[in-house]
Amino acid sequence: MPQLPHFIAPSRHTDPHAALAQVQRIYAASLAHLRNSMQRFVAGENLSSAAPGARPQVKRIRACYPFVRVHTDTVARLGASDLARLSYGFVAGPGRYETTLTRPDLFGHYYLEQFQLLVQNHGVELEVGTSTQPIPVHFAFTEHDHVEGEMDTQRRALMRDVFDLPDLSAMDDGIANGTFEPRAGESLPLALFTAPRVDYSLHRLRHYTGTVPEWFQNFVLFTNYQFYIDEFVRLGREAMCDPDSDYIAFVEPGNVVTRRVGSNAFAQDARGVAPPRLPQMPAYHLVRADRSGISMVNIGVGPANAKNITDHIAVLRPYAWIMLGHCAGLRTTQQLGDYVLAHGYVREDHVLDEELPLWVPIPALAEIQVALEAAVADITQLKGAALKSILRTGTVASTDNRNWELLPTANVRSTPQRRFSQSRAVALDMESATIAANGFRFRVPYGTLLCVSDKPLHGEIKLPGMANQFYRERVDQHLRIGMRAVELLRKQGIEQLHSRKLRSFAEVAFQ
Repeated sequence: MPQLPHFIAPSRHTDPHAALAQVQRIYAASLAHLRNSMQRFVAGENLSSAAPGARPQVKRIRACYPFVRVHTDTVARLGASDLARLSYGFVAGPGRYETTLTRPDLFGHYYLEQFQLLVQNHGVELEVGTSTQPIPVHFAFTEHDHVEGEMDTQRRALMRDVFDLPDLSAMDDGIANGTFEPRAGESLPLALFTAPRVDYSLHRLRHYTGTVPEWFQNFVLFTNYQFYIDEFVRLGREAMCDPDSDYIAFVEPGNVVTRRVGSNAFAQDARGVAPPRLPQMPAYHLVRADRSGISMVNIGVGPANAKNITDHIAVLRPYAWIMLGHCAGLRTTQQLGDYVLAHGYVREDHVLDEELPLWVPIPALAEIQVALEAAVADITQLKGAALKSILRTGTVASTDNRNWELLPTANVRSTPQRRFSQSRAVALDMESATIAANGFRFRVPYGTLLCVSDKPLHGEIKLPGMANQFYRERVDQHLRIGMRAVELLRKQGIEQLHSRKLRSFAEVAFQ
């Protein structure tokens, strides 16, 4: 029998705050048990359970995630008309629904909103208890805990016999992909992600972005060029010099925090240290007190990176993510520096073919489209025909072959050029379709605004001088457009963002 923390009996709640407090109590007890046991293990304590002289038996140390469960016997909802506009917060029909939960310190406000909506929409009790899903010991320690580094190789190898390690079978994306089928007697899911899947992504985010998940904001901008990040850093630091700024902090890789002028530093700020080299996909955060600020990530080039980072940011349940980057213009009428607002995607990136079949359309989301077009008009101060002369709405193609233009064209039935022409694509890049498709898959509102940086089909390739001038003139404007779009989305209210286009027939209740 494994050694477990003190048992906390399941309880039922009609008050969402009380339910959240119980989740916090169970999770804290589980983590305390694992941390204490791990510290004893690292110190060399014998954790065997055998009597003196008997064959030693390794004592299993285990703690499990909390769960929340609801029962309903009707599809009817009790919510007011304003709640009925939301595309989440209710279960699909009669039955028993549950999910495991993690990090209530990080997701407390999110969990509370989901609990409140369930109670308001269904009039149900929230049952909170300890699940049978073990917490991997790796997920029990914070960013600055490195106790396992003190163990020798033999002691480290013994960890598997004593503690639960990450189990990939508990982390797949079957719920999000629409392929999950519960076993007989098993509850239906309440959320897209299980607690182990969330924890796994939180740890991956630290590794790839160089910042802890706590700093991520609910609006995320992605880019495929460092020039945009350089400008974001400049604007972020500039905002911190403005005592009237709505942003309270600017965070850079290594969790280096700059507070708004006149603000007091927090104890955690002292832990930030600039890394000796940037991580693979560095993230920067303009922080607002309500977490509705802007995080910007340089994902680099390619659909693999685009899928990787959105797989992990999705567990944070952001309000929206938007791609800002460069693209190849495919039309003779386009000029370098023109903008492309994607209203459709040709997916030749291949990284999501297993999770999201190619026959699934990726629709444009009206709220994002309107905000991006309005932002272009606001920042450029152009209207009517003048605005249309620099902004084209059309299909964007994404490919996983950076040198697609070098593929043979003679005696070939289908070439990229032909496919792009048949699809009516107006621009080409390597990331936008992936980011949009993963937004669709994970129910995260998405959008794409690209800037034409070359026209390889028409012999217009940037020369060094042209490139420098292009970057100087367009990067600042393009980034300001993206940030203005976020401001417009924030102002109109996030309840407008969660389109029913992203929800399936039998959808989970959690946003």
